[in-house]
Amino acid sequence: MKLEGKIAVITGGAMGNGLGIVKVFLKYGAKVIILDYSDELVKTVSDLKNEGYDVTGYKVDIKDTLMVQGVFKDIESKFDKIDILVNNAGICMLEKFEDMSLELRDKHFDINIKGTWNVTKCALPLMKKSSKGSIINLSSVTGISVADVGEVAYATTKAAILGFTKALAIELVTYNIRVNAILPGYVLTPMVEKMAVVSNKDNPSQVIDGIANAIPMKRLGKIEEIGELASFLACEESSYITGQGIVIDGASTLPETLTMGV
Repeated sequence: MKLEGKIAVITGGAMGNGLGIVKVFLKYGAKVIILDYSDELVKTVSDLKNEGYDVTGYKVDIKDTLMVQGVFKDIESKFDKIDILVNNAGICMLEKFEDMSLELRDKHFDINIKGTWNVTKCALPLMKKSSKGSIINLSSVTGISVADVGEVAYATTKAAILGFTKALAIELVTYNIRVNAILPGYVLTPMVEKMAVVSNKDNPSQVIDGIANAIPMKRLGKIEEIGELASFLACEESSYITGQGIVIDGASTLPETLTMGV
């Protein structure tokens, strides 16, 4: 119960990596507040409450500054403080740079960068009320180490999140708030499944199998594995770690080539 008594806000927690983080945090005793724009939020919160967990949900568009401010006012009135913030919400919609509309570009920037900024800005006063705090941002190996065709907008935003993490960490260290980033490789999530359909609408499973075969561990990650790493960065076991980007990718970015070797 290493997170017992901690209050955690997790964005995009209704499904995918966010849901994995939510479940692991609850397992370790945290009270969890989910911010999500998906209609899945209602079902997720209901299911978790039926399992006996202490979880609250807010349907919120994180790129809407005023909406985010309103949500955090309500959170403050009910919880007073926050110990942990996980900025997980994000999108990836494949489109080549030459073909990408300004609207699709801005959608990535507004959610992945500005949304993370908005939530962090509103959460910070509540985190400063806690004796210790941890902010965990979901970046990616995409944009930092690798990229696939059609990921220019996504890669740009995820690289920005790592820069945001490092710069914020040095500012908040005096408040005893640590800031780190998780850089996942491919994890089997609804977002990855949708990307597989875009890549090969006739046989998306072939895309997933191809990804797995290119990873030394021969599989995609599990959402709970992202949750376990996030829980480590949120608890006292990682008390001397801040400003870092931690890769979790099954060694997918390790091989220099797919053909060289004995």
